[in-house]
Amino acid sequence: MEEPQSPTPSAGLIYGLNDRPPLRETLFAALQHLLAIFVAIITPPLIIAGALTLDLNTTGYLVSMALFASGISTFIQCRRVGFIGCGLLCIQGTSFSFIGPIISAGLTGGLSTIFGACIAAASVEMFISRLLKYTRKIITPLVSGIVVTLIGMSLIKVGITACGGGAAAQADGTFGSVRHVGLAALVLILIIFFNRSSNRYLRMSSIVIGLAIGYIAAWCLGMVDFSSIQNYGGLNIPIPFRYGLSFDISSIIALALIYLITAIEAYGDITANSLISGEPVEGEKFVKRASGGIFADGFNSMIAGCLNSFPNSIFAQNNGMIQLTGVASRYVGYYIAGMLVLLGLFPSVGLVFSLMPEPVLGGATLLMFGTVAAAGIRIIASQSIDRKATLVIALSFAFGLSVELVPDILCQLPDTLRNIFSSGITTGGITAILANLLIRIK
Repeated sequence: MEEPQSPTPSAGLIYGLNDRPPLRETLFAALQHLLAIFVAIITPPLIIAGALTLDLNTTGYLVSMALFASGISTFIQCRRVGFIGCGLLCIQGTSFSFIGPIISAGLTGGLSTIFGACIAAASVEMFISRLLKYTRKIITPLVSGIVVTLIGMSLIKVGITACGGGAAAQADGTFGSVRHVGLAALVLILIIFFNRSSNRYLRMSSIVIGLAIGYIAAWCLGMVDFSSIQNYGGLNIPIPFRYGLSFDISSIIALALIYLITAIEAYGDITANSLISGEPVEGEKFVKRASGGIFADGFNSMIAGCLNSFPNSIFAQNNGMIQLTGVASRYVGYYIAGMLVLLGLFPSVGLVFSLMPEPVLGGATLLMFGTVAAAGIRIIASQSIDRKATLVIALSFAFGLSVELVPDILCQLPDTLRNIFSSGITTGGITAILANLLIRIK
């Protein structure tokens, strides 16, 4: 007779999932989580705004809405509203995975096309959450690893462009100047230095410290002009569909593929979080939790699109924070959500970060994107790489990187097809899925 499923014990856990820590300890744990995710939430809108050369006010508003939407998404995941959410201390924030296709969509039709594609394609992830056991047979860890690697590799181009000064520097002829590259190198070196520290707080804050020192150095070099901001006061009232809504089929297809992969990543993050929190990782209770969490991942991204923000995903780094603090209480998530919403309501937060020079951000994102690629390689390496798997990897990287390196190969295709396959993530991802099915990799 099979024994009943019991929660997996988690060593060193001080507060479990449904415990309510004292206020002081709750706030301390919430602040540590916030420190770990803040930069990751605001970076995608800053990169996208830089690539699309958006004005200061629009950039500031996008940053504010990213924080606001992340707060709402985090509350839904932690609270579990009906069947939506995983009910764990799962933090959601703006996803790096969508940056490439979003920039392509923005260059095609502006912000209205971006938000239209984000909202429409989010239904893919919600649909997958209902068919979890079937999709896992198609999107295997090998496929996920290939796509994650391609995401990191494709984004490195965005990061190095920011290091050189971005689109503005390319326009005025200062791209790649010593000042820009030197500032990016300073931030990169500082992050590596503090990340290697034996002090856990310095290690957790390495990106924040690197960006802060880089920002100050840029200000001393006269690269930050605070006088361009007329007013820091007031509130940023979320206005749904502020930039309009339009739908482009090629942009929707490109984002839909990333939502497909994000669903599988969310499954892995929820599994890890359940394990760390001492909750079951098998059985009916876990399947409901995972299904609700993946559905919320898509649903929250749809809400984010309505609020003029970009797709959200579960942040894996917070699983490490739970281990570090020993606090798995989902009630901590309510405080994190509240802090994010408050930060999003004040325009000064978004405006100050929108002034950050691109080389400062580039120095940090170059390392972040390299880390994304490395994470994908780790997923691939965890699988058994036989002759058939090697063939799938070879085909996927060959097709994915070819359109990134030589985009003119698509110049004779119709506009819709060219827009779909211009992203190496989309081309490589579709190739990985089809090759995996045809070559029958388990």
